[in-house]
Amino acid sequence: MNYNLLLDNLTNPALLFFVLGIFAVYLKSDLEIPENSSKFISLYLLFAIGFRGGQELSHEALTPEIGWSMLFGIFISLMIPLYSFFILRRKLSIYDAGAIAAAYGSVSAVTFVTAVSFLEAQQLTLHGHMVAIMALMESPAIIIGLVLISTFNKDSSTSIKKRSVLKHSFTNGSVLLILGSLLIGYVANAKQAEGIKPFTNDLFKGFLAIFLLDMGITSGRKLKAFFSFGSFPILFAILIPLFNGSLIAFMSQMVTADITNRFMFAILAASASYIAVPAAMKISVPKANPGLFLPMALAVTFPVNITIGMPIYFIIVQVYIIKNKIIVELKNKLTQKIWPNTII
Repeated sequence: MNYNLLLDNLTNPALLFFVLGIFAVYLKSDLEIPENSSKFISLYLLFAIGFRGGQELSHEALTPEIGWSMLFGIFISLMIPLYSFFILRRKLSIYDAGAIAAAYGSVSAVTFVTAVSFLEAQQLTLHGHMVAIMALMESPAIIIGLVLISTFNKDSSTSIKKRSVLKHSFTNGSVLLILGSLLIGYVANAKQAEGIKPFTNDLFKGFLAIFLLDMGITSGRKLKAFFSFGSFPILFAILIPLFNGSLIAFMSQMVTADITNRFMFAILAASASYIAVPAAMKISVPKANPGLFLPMALAVTFPVNITIGMPIYFIIVQVYIIKNKIIVELKNKLTQKIWPNTII
């Protein structure tokens, strides 16, 4: 393993601010970020990533690889909740298993943003279409989680408000902002974008550091109560994301050879939603315990991913490059059937 990469990540200022937040809670400090400021920063980060992604996307040609990548992203968000549910069902209720499975199949925009900062430290640039893929992966996992709860729920008195949650999953603020910013960044020309470049680029890492400080404080507060649930949720929140990220870091070579895209796929697979899914489950599955799935995603999985997860996934995408000619030929044949007249 490249220990220098791991050390560089652990000494990243943004990550150290996250640790400072947890340490502040441990010391019972009154340090906190005002709620309105925290919300503004989170909106700013989504806006900046979406706009920059749109700018990058405007310079990209629409290729079969992008089409395959979008399908692969949806496949990930459908696959992970399925096996996660049956693992969780061994120890937890149907409601908690379904909610947690949905959270781990969905994505964390904040983890995505942190991964972008990691790539920039490696002198790599995010491809714009990955922002669109992130937005696409938000909702399918929520739908799968609801289907699993409905299928295995024996309590006829508990109804799930599917229509409300479906509407929320497609119109929630984070998805709307990032897709809207992506579209605006795509249609804006270089001269127009130059005017807000200091805001979208130069301030990004500073705002990210302050936001991670707030995330550290929030995580620290939730950890104490979370430990009362025993070791199973803790082990799941550590091991399953590392497994998901490592598996997809390897599998992603079937749709793209680009290291940046493969790394972002791994991050998307490894992350867990602690904003969209909890909001959706509050509407549709009130029996699911937010005191369980929220700390799992935010206080355990998020720190694991941004500390040791990202270097591991990055090393995997660097080491394992596609060598299987059968897979390459199969992909080319499918591409010609779906997108004829494509030069491969």
